[in-house]
This record gives sequence, C-alpha cells and structure tokens, in this order.
Amino acid sequence: MSGRGRLALCAWAATLMAACALLPLVEPVTWIVQAAFLLGVQTVVGAATRRIPLARPLTVAAQALVTLVMLTLIFARDQAFLGLIPGPGVLLHFGDLLQQGGDDIARYAIPAPLASDGIKLMVFGGVLIVGLVVDTLAVTFRSAAPAGLPLLALYSVAAGLSEGHGDWFWFLVAAIGYLLLLLAEGRDRLSQWGRVFGGAPRSPGVDSGPVAPVRTGRRIGVASLGIALVVSAVLPSMNGGLLDATGAGVGAGNGSGGTISAVNPLLSLRDSLNVDEDRQVLSVRTQSNDTSDLYLRIVSLDDFDGRTWKPSKRSIGAVPKDFPTPIGLGPDVNRTEIKTTISAANWYEQSYLPMPYPPSGVQVRGNWRYEPEGMALVGDHGQNTRGLTYEVKSLDVEPTAEQLAAAPAAPPAIEREYTDLPDSLPAVVARTAREVTAGAKNPYEQAVALQDYFAVTGGFEYDTQVQVGDGPNAIANFLRDKQGFCVHFSFAMAAMARSLGIPARVAVGFAPGTPQADGTVSVGLKDAHAWPELYFEGVGWTRFEPTPTRGTVPSYTVPDATGNVDPGVARPSAGSSTAPSASASASENCSPQLRKLQACDSASPAAAAAKGGGGPWWAVQGSWWYLKLLFWLFVGLLVLAVPSAPMLWRLRTRSVRLGGHGRSAEGAAAHTLAAWQELTDTAWDYGIPPDDSQTPRRAAARIVRLGHLDPPAAASVHRVADAVEQVLYAPRPRPTAGLAQDVHQVIGGLRGSAGRRTRARALIAPRSTARVAWAVSEWWAGVRARVAAARPTLRKPSGQSG
Repeated sequence: MSGRGRLALCAWAATLMAACALLPLVEPVTWIVQAAFLLGVQTVVGAATRRIPLARPLTVAAQALVTLVMLTLIFARDQAFLGLIPGPGVLLHFGDLLQQGGDDIARYAIPAPLASDGIKLMVFGGVLIVGLVVDTLAVTFRSAAPAGLPLLALYSVAAGLSEGHGDWFWFLVAAIGYLLLLLAEGRDRLSQWGRVFGGAPRSPGVDSGPVAPVRTGRRIGVASLGIALVVSAVLPSMNGGLLDATGAGVGAGNGSGGTISAVNPLLSLRDSLNVDEDRQVLSVRTQSNDTSDLYLRIVSLDDFDGRTWKPSKRSIGAVPKDFPTPIGLGPDVNRTEIKTTISAANWYEQSYLPMPYPPSGVQVRGNWRYEPEGMALVGDHGQNTRGLTYEVKSLDVEPTAEQLAAAPAAPPAIEREYTDLPDSLPAVVARTAREVTAGAKNPYEQAVALQDYFAVTGGFEYDTQVQVGDGPNAIANFLRDKQGFCVHFSFAMAAMARSLGIPARVAVGFAPGTPQADGTVSVGLKDAHAWPELYFEGVGWTRFEPTPTRGTVPSYTVPDATGNVDPGVARPSAGSSTAPSASASASENCSPQLRKLQACDSASPAAAAAKGGGGPWWAVQGSWWYLKLLFWLFVGLLVLAVPSAPMLWRLRTRSVRLGGHGRSAEGAAAHTLAAWQELTDTAWDYGIPPDDSQTPRRAAARIVRLGHLDPPAAASVHRVADAVEQVLYAPRPRPTAGLAQDVHQVIGGLRGSAGRRTRARALIAPRSTARVAWAVSEWWAGVRARVAAARPTLRKPSGQSG
C-alpha cells in the first residue's frame, strides 16, 4: 500500500474512533457499523480520485458529491430525481429532518433510540462531514496536524451530551486514532521535530540528525496524550439532573461520611413528561395488593428560597442494615412492611435510588450512601442505577383521618426548618391559602382543603408545556393563570402549607406506573412526578396529591375512607393514559379490568408498526440495505463516470506521461517522447490536429502559429522539439531537464489563448481521446491476425486419415 493509501486508511480509522464517543448517546450501537461502511465508501472515492489524479478541489468535490448521494439514498429517495440525484427538494427535506432531530434531542433521554430520521441524519451526516474534513486535510492536502480539530469537535459534542459517562475512555480512543494519523503522515514532516525530541546521537561519530520518524511521532503523541489526560482529569465535570443521566459521584468516597449538595431536578422532570416516546425506566414487582399507591421517591426538596425548591446540603453515611423508624411515626399508626423488587433500564443512569417511602431496608449492590433526613440512598463517586436490580423493604403506613386531625404540634426544630418562607414570597400566596382553608378546624383539614382546591374545586388545568419558572412571582403567576404540571401544583401547595404553619417539603420521583399482565408494574418517563409531603406529629411525613389527573388521591384525604383507596378514586398518571406503548392496548370493547392488565387483543399503533415492519426501509430490511446501497452507488458512479470518462482518461494519461524521469539513456528517451506526445495531444485538444508528416521542428512552429502562443510558451515548444530531434537523430542523445515544466507552460499558453468554449471542450471532451478508439481498433486487429495465423494449425493436413 502506498504512503497516501496508508494515510487515507488512518484518516478513516481516526474518524471512526472519534465517532465512538457517540456510542453512549444513541442506541442500538450497531449504527457504528453502518457509519463505518458509509465512511469507507467516502474514503475509497477519495483514494480513487487522487489515484487518477484529479486536482485537489475536484477530489473534495467528488467526495462531497458521493456523500450527498449516500445521504439522499438513505433519507430522501422520494424527494430525489430518479431516487438518486439530489436537488432542491432533497435539501429542503434535509432541513426539515435536522429541525426534527433538534426537537427529538430535546425530547428523548440518553441514550436516544435511533428511530428518528432526524437523529439518524445528525449522526450519520455529522460523522461523514467530519470524515470528509479529516480526509481533505490529512490526505488530500497532506497536513495531518490540523485534522485533529474536527476530531476534537466530534468528541467534544459527544462528551458534552453524554454528561461525562466514560468520557476519559472515549477520549483515549479518539486520541489514539489521532496519534495513528500523525504517525502515518510521513517521514518528511516528523523529521523536522527530530532534533528537539531526539536527544544525543546513539553512538560516537554518528551524525546527530533526525531520529526515526515513528519513534519521534510516538514521543510527540505520548506527550500530547498525557497532557490532555491530565487536563481533562482536573477540569470540573458536568452533573446531570435527577431524572436523566448523571453519573456524578458525591461524598468523600470512604462510605463513612461526606455531604450531598443541592441538585435541581425541575428541568429534567419537565423534559421527561414531554417526551414523545414513553420509554420504560423501571420494572417493579411488589408484594402489595394495591399498586395504585406505589410511589417511588427519589429525593425531597426542602430548601425554598422564594424562587425555587431544592434539596438542602445534607450529611450522608454508610447504609444501615435496618433503617430507623421514620421521624414522627408513632406506634399507634397502622403499618405493613412490604417487599418490592425494582429493575432499572440499562440506559437509565440515576445517582439517587428510587424507592417506596418510607424504606425500612435495602439490598443493593454497588457503592451507595445513606442520607437519614430524607431516608434516601445516593451513589458514591459515579455509582448509578443503570441496569441495576435491587430489593427494598418499605412501610405501607395507613393513618386515619382522625389520627391526622388529632396530631399535636410539630417539634420546634421541624417547625422552624420546614415552615421557613422568604420575605420575597408574594403576599397573594399566604392570602390565597387563608381564603381556601377558611373554616378548617386543624392543620389536617387545611391540608385537605388545599389539595381539593388544586385538584377539584379551583379550576386548575394540567399542562406540561408550561415553563417551570423560578422567579419570585412564579407561584403567584400559577395561582393567577391556573395552568401547570406537577411541579407547579406541588410547589404551590407546599408554600401555602408553610404559610399556614404546616411543615412541608416536595418529593420528586415517579407516580404509580402501569400494571402489566405478568404481575409487574412498568414505570415510564411520563410517570415522572413531584408531590408535596406535609408533616404531622405521630404520623410523620405524609403524602398529598394536588395535581389533577395524576397519581392517586391518598385514602386518608377522602371523606369516610377507611383503608385503601377505592379503585374509583384512582387517577392514572399521564404516562399510563396518554403515552404510546409498544405493548397491547385496550380496544373500545375491552373491560376496565382487562385494560388495566393490558390484556386486550388490539394492538397500539406503536406495536402495530413494530410488527408490521415500520420505519425506514433500510433499517427494516437489514443486510439488504447494504446491497441496495451498493447497487445504487454503482449506478450513480456509472452515471457520473460515463460522461466524465474522457476527461478522467486525459488527466490520468497526462500524469503518467509527465510523471516519469528516466535515469538511463533509454529512460530519458522514453520520457522525452512521452512529453512530446502529450504536447501534441494537448494541441489537438485545443483544435490543432497532429500532422505526422512534419518534422518536430516544423510541427512546433505550426503549434506556435495556430495556437497564438506567447514568447515563453513558444520557447517551451521549441525546447521540447529540440529534445525530440536529439533523441531521434543524435548518435548520443543528451537528457534534457525541465521537459515536464515546458509542457505545462505550453498547456497554460494554449488555455490562455483559447476561448471559453474551446477550453470547456478541451477539458470535458478532449479530441485526443480518439487514440483510445485507435488503440482498441489496433488491439482488435491484432487479435484477429493472431486467430487467423493460428487457424491453419487447427486444421488436419490434407490426406491425413483420422
């Protein structure tokens, strides 16, 4: 393989290795195989055009054209002419897909499914564009060092979106690819660094010139890689929210102490509620007979600064074997311990452990810490829930309305911390709380009145498109507009409860999911939820549900309720009622019981699409995609090659004729004759047909006269003609230097004196390509002559018997 071929291969490998940083972002990861194939086609086209050779801009243009054709075949066949040739409609369609991809990125959690054409175009198009830039810089223009910039850009985008998951590993992979590209660039560039990094000569008396380029390149690469790794290690990392991927560890790292800092989950929660595809986050199997009250709590928000709610900075320690009794829970309240097994999806990275509240014990592998105030588990230094299965024992606390109504005042420490309100809170919040709870006899009745005001009587509407809001007037605006989602309802009720002297905080986690036919409960992204928790002495932190159409109303807030919630009161979460699901959905004739178990016969649109082979043709048909793509690429290249074949043949012929430099007398003679033939063929292309009856000197004069050449070009023609006469007639011809430059001088002169039409004809349809037809005719005549000469030997001599 030539040096430039090895460089092209290394450029392909470097781009692919940098693209591996996108693997954590999109699933399934098999897309990298398709990207490698498309990138390989682009690389092969570049190698072929450089082999001809074409001018550098034409090489880049050919690669860009093939890249556009490949993307057209995959994403815009219906908008292309003949399903292959891109036009304005294709570009408009690409614009629509890119806009769709931007919207999908905002909706999907990481890793996003590669089911959106917009995301696919972003991934494949981005990799191909970076590959084109890398190949252009490193191979076409032979400058590998700047090619690291597009590779760094590709890695940086991936690292920024993946929020630090495995970023050091993917950086190492991308850096190794770039190092290989540098090593392949060649001895002439790397040797310039030899005296700087080479050190002393290896032995006395040996010139201390440049060291071997491979060793020099290795030293440069190792030094650069080491510096980059150190810098990336000391730079601060980005932490994600509570409901999307985080992967950031907390604490001191020894399992015995440390703190956790405030994390704001609101934006992540809103994004989870607004996804188009309700992906399953958790699969839950519980001993509880009633799953409508199975809330999975992640963390509590207890610090309210007038703008937003967030968790306080809390001390954490080792996870106890048996959790202590929840604060405030008295012995008279009925409780049942239940066991729940939870399995997290392989893509769901969460540094807090979702659990039913209050937990009494957890069996989980990995490095986790315990935060006693909120009875929450948080991962230690990168520990997360991805693909984790764990078992939680929790208490199903069943207080009665009478117990809550008779609850004494909270301890001073709890009342002081959890009823604190900032002075910036608008007065309308406390005033509305007093108006809503007018006539209530105790804090319990006030809490129920607040819940009913938001969920039933106040005229509020549930809308996930409303902005979260974090200004001092956010709650006041919500009370005025009466539109919002769980964040607004829970924040407003908690703030209003505090204004009444009731200790309150906000819990963030998941509302009850959707029961499945196998007895499990599926919890999806759209089940993400926030709800207020109010403190009652003797019962502890108690859940309320002010958000309409979400979760379930607690049994102890329903008049005359005893025990569990009546099924008629349950309010399914948005995820189980509105989100599309690939599982079977209920038909119009399906009973409520069967609908709850998802045991109806009809299939949802998503399921029907999955069974019916929906999606893009190339993604559904598997390996046939590669065959079709190869076929259409062949057709496209054939369509491009047929009209451009004369031009490509002339460029290749010119490169061969002027590229050789003979060292011996025979080689010098061949080089001289080839240069003369190229000169006369170029003159033919510009309308001066060759005349073999003339001597080289007279032929040169004719070309100068008919081509209207300027004096420098005319001198070049005569120098080539003199060299030819020496080769033909001198007894000992002398090699003549600079013949190739002379021919190029003549070519420039002919081009400058010709009109635009003649120049276009000489480039696109050169007349000298007739030599191809002559060569084919001569070859065919030779074949016929050889066949005719061999024919008598195949006949039997006359008179010879069998």
